Amino acid sequence: MRKSRRTFTADFKAKVAIEAIKETKTISELAQLYQVHPNLITQWKKDFLTNAGKVFSSAMDESTEVKKLKKENEDLIHQIGQLSVDLNWLKKRFYDPTGYPPADGRTRRRSNEYMLSM
Repeated sequence: MRKSRRTFTADFKAKVAIEAIKETKTISELAQLYQVHPNLITQWKKDFLTNAGKVFSSAMDESTEVKKLKKENEDLIHQIGQLSVDLNWLKKRFYDPTGYPPADGRTRRRSNEYMLSM
């Protein structure tokens, strides 16, 4: 029967990497203690150290991302407002509840004729 591959959580990897960085025990001792291969511990330690700077820069990245999303939200709200104004204008322009032609002699198109002419 085939043995399934073990997966480790990010918290577990961080815990082992921090202990490896402290160097209170050797990599092989940590490998025996946590029952993982020494190469994994070395890789986790390397990954931990290379990504350590992101912890402090993520706050700035999030604030710029939040600003971008707020700007995009404002633009979309403006666009919705403009489209609703356009829709109301079109309704007033092409909808005649009486069915009679306009008093000023203009001819109004039916809404389906308007859509076909676009």
